[in-house]
Parts: sequence; C-alpha cells; structure tokens
Amino acid sequence: MLNTLDIREIRIDADLPKDEYYTALPAVRQIAREGGIVLTKPITFFIGENGIGKSTLIEAVAVAAGFNPEGGSRNYSFSTNDSHSDLCEHVHLVRGADRHMDGFFLRAESFYNAATYLDSMDARALRSYGGRSLHKMSHGESFLALVENRFSPDGLFILDEPEAAVSPTRMLRLMADIHELAKGGAQFIISTHSPLLITLPGADILQFTEKGMARVPYEETEHFRVTRDFLADPQRMLRILLED
Repeated sequence: MLNTLDIREIRIDADLPKDEYYTALPAVRQIAREGGIVLTKPITFFIGENGIGKSTLIEAVAVAAGFNPEGGSRNYSFSTNDSHSDLCEHVHLVRGADRHMDGFFLRAESFYNAATYLDSMDARALRSYGGRSLHKMSHGESFLALVENRFSPDGLFILDEPEAAVSPTRMLRLMADIHELAKGGAQFIISTHSPLLITLPGADILQFTEKGMARVPYEETEHFRVTRDFLADPQRMLRILLED
C-alpha cells in the first residue's frame, strides 16, 4: 500500500554523543540501533513506562519537523525556557511528497506558554482558536477548543500526553475528534499513557521497553491490561496493593 503520510520514517543517528542523557534512553537507543522506524498509519502512539524516553523522542521529532520546541504551530516563535535537548540534530525524518501545510506540537507542560503567546497575537489569529482566550477556560476546555477550532485534516499533529488535559468524558470527545481528522487526511504522532486513547481503531501502537520496541495491539499493552484488571475487581486489587 502506498504510504502517503507526511512523516513516513523516523531515523536516529547510530553514533549518538556518549555524554548526553538521551543516548541512554531506551526509546532513543532502540530506534538508533534499528536504523529507524517506519510509520504506516495516520495515528501512531508511542507508549512505555515513565523514563523510557517517549517525551524526549517526540520533542525531537517535533523540532526536526519545524515546530517550536515549546509547542505551538510552525509560526510560533516564543521561548521562555530553552530546555530541549539537541537530540533533534540527530533525528532525520523521511517526508512524503505532499507535506501538510498545517500542524501543531502540544507539550502539556508548556501549553500555558503557548496560550500566552496566542494572546499576544492579533484578533484574527485568536478567532482561529475559537475567538476566546485559552486562559479564560479550564485546561481541558482550552485544549479541546484548540483541537476543535485549530486542528484541520490538512495537518501534522504531534502531541505529548494529551490525556493530562482532559477528563475521561472529554477524552472520548477528543478521541472522536482525532478519528475524524485522521480520516480526513491528518497525521498524528502521540506519546501517551491513556488506556482509552490507544483503542482508537486503525492506530499503530509502538511500545518501548527496556528490552526493545514492538508494534502491539492495544489489548496486549500494560496500559490496557492493568486498567482492565483493576476495574474488573477494584476491591481485590486494592487489598493486594494496600495490605500490610
């Protein structure tokens, strides 16, 4: 099948600097060792335990794709804390012939700064985000306003743990939004811990562990299994967890 995605492959240099922290991160190390990963679906999830390197990887991919390190569209140029690594200099993206004109990089921890930068722009820019300052909404409301007013089918969207912003009910709404945008031609690359989000039909799930990386169905992920088992019998699980 013809791969028509904007980002078709993510490659990382094999000879990474030995004195940089990201060289030891399993997600980074494994992609470098394998020579790269091929993306085949409009929605790709990166999953794994805390500290595995998902956020560092997704930040480097976003910067390599032309986004501001602190988040926003390719037109965002603010900088409040230059904290991103230079991994982006070792990341090489294989791009499609027809690149998306639109796009957005979401970093949960710097979304406030992106909203502040938006407030400094003219009223016309604000209208494209729903016409209301994102600071005048809750975190979840502002994030959904961003997705539903700013995201388009002609877009590349790189999201780092979007579940941090929304309640379970609004997570379902976000899932429907992402599904519709992907059907229309958008591409999503998402780092997540959400057992709900990874169930989106047709998505590709790349699981990173200390032992390696693999494509897995959502039913086989620890995120899904642990949540399912807990909700099936919470009292039993709590007894096991909290017993002296």
